[in-house]
Amino acid sequence: QVQVVESGGGLVQAGGSLRLSCAASGGAFSTYGMGWFRQPPGKEREFLAAISWSGDNTYYADSVKGRFTISRDNAKNTMYLQMISLKHEDTAVYYCAASNLRLYGSNLYRRHDMYDYWGQGTQVTVSS
Repeated sequence: QVQVVESGGGLVQAGGSLRLSCAASGGAFSTYGMGWFRQPPGKEREFLAAISWSGDNTYYADSVKGRFTISRDNAKNTMYLQMISLKHEDTAVYYCAASNLRLYGSNLYRRHDMYDYWGQGTQVTVSS
């Protein structure tokens, strides 16, 4: 059974930085497309960033482009989300997800129904 577990969330001041990690186990991590999503309070889950199985292709939501960077280390079965210049509106529960499908193109990576495995989420709170 594949499991993905997020870590690295916390409380940070506006303008600060955080790095989230997503550790995967129980499957062939290097073959999965991976994504980061978040759910702000009272809102729906939204796509943030995704990375192909090889790491060659990355995709970002416009709202985080230039501030968030997604990466992965297949040797460590771990994906990362480096976040800088954090804003109060970045406050949310952040989720990582893994897809068994061979996804091509940002339109598919953005869809949460393309992902098979989800973590429990990690809270990020940005104080203004």
